[in-house]
Amino acid sequence: MNEQTKTELEEQKEHARKFLLKHLKPGKEVYTIVRKVSNSRMSREISLYITIKNKIVDIGWYVSKVTGHKMNEGTHAIKIGGCGMDMGFALVYNLGRALYPKGFKLPKGKNGRNGDTSGFDKDGGYALTQRWM
Repeated sequence: MNEQTKTELEEQKEHARKFLLKHLKPGKEVYTIVRKVSNSRMSREISLYITIKNKIVDIGWYVSKVTGHKMNEGTHAIKIGGCGMDMGFALVYNLGRALYPKGFKLPKGKNGRNGDTSGFDKDGGYALTQRWM
């Protein structure tokens, strides 16, 4: 990879990160749709959406840049390998970890996992919630 391409990729990642941090505050819900399952059933292509000002917004491109997961341009879906667990949750968890690597402050009035009342969660993977559409 040449230096210009590296710089462009870093700029895209930073742009995507800023966009997602602006619109994905802790507690925000990310909606997922399975677009394709491989013949072996060992991988999936999943689209991700959020709402911004009551409009549904596809965030797949941004998520692919921040998490490093590949994206199928035809389906606008993130390719993720694995089975035997909720891969939509796994994808949103990976996104949360990428955006909040040092953890996050819990939304006002919310307790953390397992009744934690400290007001802070050290695992950024739990910053966002996921729902299948």
